[in-house]
Amino acid sequence: MADNTTDLPPDTLNDIGVLKRREIEARIVAPLLERFAAEFGSDRVYGLAREVVVEVAQSQGAELAAQMGGNDLVQFANSMGNWSKGGALETELVEQTDETFAFNVTRCKYAEMYRSLGLEDLGATLSCNRDGTMVQGFNSNIEFTRTQTIMGGASHCDFVYRLPKS
Repeated sequence: MADNTTDLPPDTLNDIGVLKRREIEARIVAPLLERFAAEFGSDRVYGLAREVVVEVAQSQGAELAAQMGGNDLVQFANSMGNWSKGGALETELVEQTDETFAFNVTRCKYAEMYRSLGLEDLGATLSCNRDGTMVQGFNSNIEFTRTQTIMGGASHCDFVYRLPKS
């Protein structure tokens, strides 16, 4: 068995839709983390979980760039359908150029799902935590900014991805 998640074969689970995938993950991961936290301490266990999610997201970003056949902002914007399947996200485009891809999420069924399961904190770790780190794996030159999230109680999430001019 692989001793590291980066040793796993390529990920094909987005075929079911990322929202459904996150729900399945949350239903498995939440009880595991709770038990491990009781045994080894909450700060340590949840800190390690955040680190692993970041590593997995970066690896998935690199896989996504390979699948998309490129890693510029146009390709990245074209990949957004993976996260929006089944109406999982309602978005408003703010700006889309070769150097900037900015949008607001006005409805997030991910946040709704985590809240319905009573797992808002885990939702921030399993989903929101990936947004900036996944793009690092996709293209390390893309800068990510987000100042608020629906998961955190805001009215919308404000995503800005920038590729500095070379």
